[in-house]
Formats: sequence, C-alpha cells, structure tokens
Amino acid sequence: MGILNSLLRAVTWWNGQTLNTQLFTWRRGVKVGEDDAGNIFYTNKDETRRWVIYNGEAEASRVSPDWHGWLHHTWDEPPTKKPLPRKTWEKPHQENLTGTPQAYAPAGSIRRADPEPRADYEAWSPE
Repeated sequence: MGILNSLLRAVTWWNGQTLNTQLFTWRRGVKVGEDDAGNIFYTNKDETRRWVIYNGEAEASRVSPDWHGWLHHTWDEPPTKKPLPRKTWEKPHQENLTGTPQAYAPAGSIRRADPEPRADYEAWSPE
C-alpha cells in the first residue's frame, strides 16, 4: 500500500503534494503554521510566496478564512502570530460539503433519508 500511495503522490495533485511541490517545500519552504484540519502553511525566505500542503484531499474550502487571508496577502501576519478577532455568534469554519452525504438537504428534499411530505407540491400526471 505504501508504494501505491507514493506513486499517487508523485503523479497527482489532489492526493496531497506532488513530487515537485515536495522538493520545493523541502528546499525553500519555511513552515509558518498548521490549522485545525492538519493543513500545513509555508512561505519562502523572502515571504513573496505562500502555499499550503493539504492534509488529505486538496480542497480549497478546507482552508479557514484566517489562513485564506494570509495565503492571498490580504494581511501580512499569519493567524499563528495575529489571530482574527471572533464574534460570539460566529460558527467554526466548515469545508464545503456539497456533493457529499453530509450536504445540507432541506425538509422535503428527496436526498433526505426521511423526506417530509410537502403540502405545497402536487405531482404532475399526464391526462
């Protein structure tokens, strides 16, 4: 299984980092921090480039707003040095669940395990 994982990492970008990214990170990367999902954030020595090595599937919505702002040079300090202020009503960051079994399905949706009957809908049937 280890050989297959190594081969997948070497040729695909969605299974973590490619071999090129791994070499670049090893040679030039300076670790800045890690988020709750296990994603690791890097910059180069002169801080002109910033990147993330995903813990698992490369899905951009897995990066929290704090780190997203840092990655895109919206602010200079990473969340490890200067965390964003939080409001009491804010929920924790959650990745986009569209297309997964955990995706939101409103009451009455056919994607729910137990769809509620809808009074505002009448099925069409041909005459």
